[in-house]
Amino acid sequence: MDSAAVDRFEAGRGRLASLAYRLLGSAADAEDAVQDTFLRWQAADRERIEVPEAWLTKVATNLCLDRLRSAQARHERAAGAWLPEPLLDGDPMLGPADTYQQRESVSLAVLTLLERLAPVERAAYVLREAFSYRHAEIAGILGISESASQQHVHRARRRIAAERRAGDEVDPASARRIVEEFLSAATSGRTERLVELLTADVVAVSDGAGLARRLLRFDSRERVASFVRAGFKPTAAKRRLAGGPVSMYPALVNGAPAVLAVVDGRVAGAVAFAVTDGRINTLHGIAATPRLARLDEAWQRRQRRRPEPEAPLIETW
Repeated sequence: MDSAAVDRFEAGRGRLASLAYRLLGSAADAEDAVQDTFLRWQAADRERIEVPEAWLTKVATNLCLDRLRSAQARHERAAGAWLPEPLLDGDPMLGPADTYQQRESVSLAVLTLLERLAPVERAAYVLREAFSYRHAEIAGILGISESASQQHVHRARRRIAAERRAGDEVDPASARRIVEEFLSAATSGRTERLVELLTADVVAVSDGAGLARRLLRFDSRERVASFVRAGFKPTAAKRRLAGGPVSMYPALVNGAPAVLAVVDGRVAGAVAFAVTDGRINTLHGIAATPRLARLDEAWQRRQRRRPEPEAPLIETW
């Protein structure tokens, strides 16, 4: 393959990766889908491809749909222990963020809700909301009629609107304040301080560090506060299990305020929040090592680029 063909693919690699991440909820799977797309591009009769961007988008989308429909993926996701892979703010795989719809489409809350859609509905929704494709273009990509595209997007919007827990957009300064208040309350030993930071309908979801067969879910202020308090309470046993002192850093993850738990310079866990009117309405806790690989790499690069490494808010264990 000549350099011009490689350059053309590379020019669109970032867009394909952000599309695949939204469809699959996994950075690792998205990278595999993009690489498979490149192999198809390499083998294609490129002289007969009139619009390379459209061709590549169609191939990448359908490769992602094949993955979503595979028996292995259905088993893993149906097992109930799956959460989207978190990405650190600034990761190019988060993709376009010019509109509210684009930013929302990559939030952990919406990526989780997308799991409840049929694969074609999910693809139609992402192509329309995150990448502003026209229904005629979506129809061509998915091999459906234009009216079917409209129906899929309408149903997806309705389901997500009905189940979404709306959160406010926050800037880095506000995110840091939220994280500081949360950590102060979570490590204070006083559950009532934590309860005050939570909405009445708060929900916490955790992957149990990948050790649980199903997601852990808590759905009242008192239960969430007790769960968080137990998780953040410093103990010698936790320090031994983690392999050393655990430092807590503020971050933005998928556009939301988050706490990163860092052990010996590596991210060992992330807790991301959705916030309404200054209070936390949803917590996503992710500590399964494979799902933190890309976030950890981005965090380490960010720390190395700083003139001085960022100091933790709390070194608690």
